[in-house]
Amino acid sequence: MISFECDYNNGAHPQVMRHLMETNGEQTLTYGFDVYSDNAKEKIRRACGCPEADVFFLVGGTQANATVIDGMLRSFEAVITVDTGHIAIHEAGAIEARGHKVIALKEEQGKLRADDLRAYMEWFSADESRDHLAQPGMVYISFPTEYGTLYSTEEIERIYATCQTYGLQLFIDGARLGYGLAASPDVTLPWLARHCDAFYIGGTKVGALCGEAVVFPRGNAPRCFFSIVKQHGALLAKGRLTGVQFDALFSAPLSSDGDGLPADDTLYMAISRHAIAMAAKLKALLLDNGYRLFLDSPTNQQFVVIDNAKVRELEQKVLFTHWGPYDDSHTICRFVTSWATTEADLEALQFIVHSS
Repeated sequence: MISFECDYNNGAHPQVMRHLMETNGEQTLTYGFDVYSDNAKEKIRRACGCPEADVFFLVGGTQANATVIDGMLRSFEAVITVDTGHIAIHEAGAIEARGHKVIALKEEQGKLRADDLRAYMEWFSADESRDHLAQPGMVYISFPTEYGTLYSTEEIERIYATCQTYGLQLFIDGARLGYGLAASPDVTLPWLARHCDAFYIGGTKVGALCGEAVVFPRGNAPRCFFSIVKQHGALLAKGRLTGVQFDALFSAPLSSDGDGLPADDTLYMAISRHAIAMAAKLKALLLDNGYRLFLDSPTNQQFVVIDNAKVRELEQKVLFTHWGPYDDSHTICRFVTSWATTEADLEALQFIVHSS
């Protein structure tokens, strides 16, 4: 059985595991005050071009979203996203559980449109009873989106400008950020850091065992954010676990014989580019074998419309996600590549789809 089910069903990248093992016997300070966490934070600041950034390591994506949103909003404020946004559908009401309403606007290929955001804020501002409503305080988007699509620099600029017009903070979910950056023709890490109020760099889906790096690019972390992280149960006592991993991810990648690649490169981006290259081959493989794309994703998530009989046949040999019904006789299926996807995986899939 080969798996294209998700991008976090492997362990960690070998270079990350090597760094964990090499440092395992050392005693360090706790709760993220260790030297490896300090090194990782400084490397992330350099990669983002933000020497003043506040960086925090949290254990997972839902914890990052819930903690950042709760920390940045006041008790009566709400967060705006799209109706397919991760916080709206896939986090078990984690945001609402902390008392913040999630306002879901319509999506277009997984994306929030600045015009829709502006229209909502104009409606809200004109409502004479707005003081009785949850007050919008933040906009949440994902890069890439839940559908593997990407915002352009122009689209993010327009969203951010709209946020500034209406006094909203912009928070970007980067659970798959590496894959988005590797696939984008114009969005870079320093550019992204200049066009939002907070974002996080996903580790769990991009080569780490676990962990996300939350970045407040202008040193604008909420007051006592460390305590907020602790209160949300998102703080590791052995903070070195995430620190060591991000120290490896933002180091130069090593070849199999241990030689380093250029110092301006990072393991994080190298393995992200690999996943995108594998996704391009996956897309071509599916199209060449007569499969139809649900939408055209440039990232590591590929969505395909498959006849239900064929779905039942394929799932005997391949793991993939049944995303949802397309019509009475077809299902939207998701195939995902990652840092761990190999040419052998694609060859095996080619044999299966060609012979089925």
